[in-house]
Amino acid sequence: MRRDRARFSLLAAGGAVTALTLAACGSGNASTTSSTSNAAKPITVGISLPLSGSFSADGIATEHGYQLWASDVNSNGGLLGRPVQLKILDDKSDPKRTTADYNTLIGQDHVDLTLAPYSTLLSYNAAQVTAKYHYALAAGSASGPLVFTLKDPYLFSVSPPVANQMVPFANWVLSLPPGQRPTTAAYPMVSDPFADPPVQTAESILHHGGIRTVYATNPQHAPTPNATDSNLIPIANAVAAQHPQVVVLGTIDVPSLLTFIHAFEQDHFTPKIMIASSGPDQGEEFLHHVGPSAAEGIMVPDGWFGGEQNALSHVMVQDYIAKFGGTTNDINADVAEAYSAGETLAAAVTATGGLNNSTIASYLHTHVVQTAEGPAKFTRVGQNPLSQTFIFQWQNSQFVQVLENGSTHSVNIERTKPANW
Repeated sequence: MRRDRARFSLLAAGGAVTALTLAACGSGNASTTSSTSNAAKPITVGISLPLSGSFSADGIATEHGYQLWASDVNSNGGLLGRPVQLKILDDKSDPKRTTADYNTLIGQDHVDLTLAPYSTLLSYNAAQVTAKYHYALAAGSASGPLVFTLKDPYLFSVSPPVANQMVPFANWVLSLPPGQRPTTAAYPMVSDPFADPPVQTAESILHHGGIRTVYATNPQHAPTPNATDSNLIPIANAVAAQHPQVVVLGTIDVPSLLTFIHAFEQDHFTPKIMIASSGPDQGEEFLHHVGPSAAEGIMVPDGWFGGEQNALSHVMVQDYIAKFGGTTNDINADVAEAYSAGETLAAAVTATGGLNNSTIASYLHTHVVQTAEGPAKFTRVGQNPLSQTFIFQWQNSQFVQVLENGSTHSVNIERTKPANW
């Protein structure tokens, strides 16, 4: 998922920037070897990514995050004095191919280290292979409950568990005074291990808070997230027919969200409050396809944004712009998630002074590491309880943070979405 912010604070002193750049690199990013010591044997890092297929947009953004991490590591002396070299395979968004890729990377290519693919779905397959070989697997976007059911001691998911990502939103809704608090809500969703859990958690909180559910998708019969799938439209029509005041959408990208938005428009239905698990976070792409008027007031959760008060994040943002161009608004949160996974792995390698994956895993279970997404400390199943959750909203064509871990941000939430499809 992508998180865009227009501004970020500069570090106070140039010396601080230098020191933090070195720290970020000690956690690493770059796709090939650099000018560090060409004579040194590279440390190979194996990764499978969805560079084609339905997850390709996020897969390419994740690749950029890993490339940036490796580039930063190499430009600051490498890892253990050796250049980092990424070996990336395209799994074509196919979980079975992900399994095959990690078997190839470890069993045939004998890579030194591994990093996770994009998404809970693909990482679930990857983790089963890396656990078999006792390889540590640091992950940025593998935060759905499915991966944690593996109880994998070699999995380390930096980002906030997705099941909790709409909790600040749900608590905010229930905090509204009686005259403003909605009374009905709908929870349509596609079938996806990332998109569905936050919707289900929000439904539970709001239901127990007295908000009546007028529509909820049965998870066993949820349609695929393919936006061309005609069975999304009947669900949207069924939601609109109930006229819920709140719509909590389980979508994975802009196309799946657009299907619901277009159907709502045709039905002349606008909920007062609307949040989606993914799609509105895609920045300019979302705004371009939806339009400023339709985007107004829509919310979305995530664990990172460009204006986060985190010095390592500031360094990453600056390095990204220097390497890929653009502005802070162009940085997809997938980049920060991948970069943070690289930092997590590199911090353990540096601290333990070697490439023994069992030693790396033991270190990560007993120490806090610092990343662009913030501090990370891992439970036995790989969750990071120190991760933060933010809620964002589109206001006047700007993507702004409105909630942080349940606390209201300086920007007020628009409490009613305008009827302006």
